[in-house]
Amino acid sequence: MLKTHTCGELNKKHIGKKVTLAGWVDRRREHGGLTFIDLRDREGIVQVVFNPEKSKSSHKIAGEMRNEYVISVDGEVTPRPPGTENPRLATGEIEVIAQNTAILNPSKTPPFYINEEVEVDENLRLKYRYLDLRRERMQKSLLLRHQGIKFIRDFLSNRGFIEVETPILIKSTPEGARDYLVPSRVHPGKFYALPQSPQQVKQLLMVAGFEKYFQIAKCFRDEDTRADRQPEFTQLDLEMSFVEVDDILNLIEELLTSMVEKIRPDLRLTKPFPRLSYAEVMERYGTDKPDLRFALELKDLSDIASQTDFSVFRSAVAKGGKVKGICAPGCAGYSRSQLDELNKLVQSLGAGGLLTISLGGSAGSVDDLTPEMIKSAAAKYLTLDQVKEIARRFDAASGDLLLIVAGKPELVDMTLSELRQEMGRRLELAEPGLFAFAFVIDFPLFERDEKTGRWQPKHHPFTSPRDGDEPLLDEAPEKAYSKHYDIVCNGFEIGGGSIRIHSSELQRKVFRLLGYADDDIEALFGHLLEAFDYGAPPHGGIAIGIDRLMMLLAGEKTIREVIAFPKNQNAADLTFNAPSSVNKEQLDELHLQLREE
Repeated sequence: MLKTHTCGELNKKHIGKKVTLAGWVDRRREHGGLTFIDLRDREGIVQVVFNPEKSKSSHKIAGEMRNEYVISVDGEVTPRPPGTENPRLATGEIEVIAQNTAILNPSKTPPFYINEEVEVDENLRLKYRYLDLRRERMQKSLLLRHQGIKFIRDFLSNRGFIEVETPILIKSTPEGARDYLVPSRVHPGKFYALPQSPQQVKQLLMVAGFEKYFQIAKCFRDEDTRADRQPEFTQLDLEMSFVEVDDILNLIEELLTSMVEKIRPDLRLTKPFPRLSYAEVMERYGTDKPDLRFALELKDLSDIASQTDFSVFRSAVAKGGKVKGICAPGCAGYSRSQLDELNKLVQSLGAGGLLTISLGGSAGSVDDLTPEMIKSAAAKYLTLDQVKEIARRFDAASGDLLLIVAGKPELVDMTLSELRQEMGRRLELAEPGLFAFAFVIDFPLFERDEKTGRWQPKHHPFTSPRDGDEPLLDEAPEKAYSKHYDIVCNGFEIGGGSIRIHSSELQRKVFRLLGYADDDIEALFGHLLEAFDYGAPPHGGIAIGIDRLMMLLAGEKTIREVIAFPKNQNAADLTFNAPSSVNKEQLDELHLQLREE
């Protein structure tokens, strides 16, 4: 090794020892004829002093050093002079007096500061990701990711799970998102697909008798990027045989609780994780991934709204829609411009508009409200008693602002869910440092595709119906529920899974219900169905999004901050300039021809 110690490990116990260090120049400064270098490596920073009275050659070389030069230093650890200690550094009580030094590699001036936490354009950061990764924030994020993945591996291995790697080049089958396709040179005109998940492969491992499988799996989906989505991502993939829903949920709760307490002991967890039905979270929060760190629940006002003279309300309810809202505490004094901002948000989401009711005055309760205390564009269409009844539905008080949306149920829920998140941010309602995990269960098995009218799986086609619901596949598929479950945290879905279908007959019935012809079923899924006929055990599993989970643990806002080399918002890799063109010879080998647009 070119070093005997890391920069970050040195302390008072090393005083008097000769050490050899190597790393990057973090800062350089001159003072009183001495040169001071803050030397950085992955483990931390230590101050190195170049004194011409101790070593003229080293002092001369130090004068040539600039930020990000790679250097090595031989020296002696000494205490810092009294009054010069730096309590912000773990090594702040000592320094190293240089005796010999060498510049291992100089550096050009970096395109952005590495030794300061300053805002840098993200595309510039991604182009020079190897420099961005030197920054303390990024090093901490990737160290946290390493610790989390190591904890997962150790936790599951200690409970009898076996890690099995599954293929990256597989068959293209419909699983929701677009596949990334890979042309085959050996089989002209045919393609592999990159896996959206190891779903079918892990089910085959259960048929093979492994019983407890896991993998830190790379997955690929050709879909639009966003803050919590990348074209390629990493998930904890897990499958077990001879299990029921509770077995998997209990395991995952223990895993996540133990991991958070181990690597982020400063965070607070809600324990035990609540288990909420899909219908309940949609009714209360308008989304199946609610942020449970604050209340601000949606309330259904349709029964009251239908009795008012407000045509917008009456029309929405008459057409099978809903009237729902939230109560923003203490916001009755919002200005016209603030209310307009909220209305524009609602309209940008597709809703017709936002009705606001400000409950002003100093009434002790809603029962004491007077018409003069109420401000709303719909005030003349609502009686005082109706306003009071609406306010009671929210448990509102004087000074609160009621935000109400009318329309199709799905649109109303989605709009109010986004509005709830916005008000939660504005009012800082989410408790800092709280991880509010929850399981969402009892999902419908199917839903209608609005464009085609065909049934499609709510989760994926391999999900088992709830016990007793199998006859509904023939009678009323819309009433069938599934053995599917999601794990959510702080407004993000971080995982989902199900008990799988393990009967070839039932699996064929589901495929047919989804509109697949028998020939297509055999072509796309025949390998899986045949496997089920060789003694497939009951089995189920879950996939946890490693990137999203680590984003939350690191306190970041996008998963790009916890991935070493992510794609940008346009799915481009700026470090390697990918995707890129390939030459004609490569295309010819793959029997491909580009079409001119």
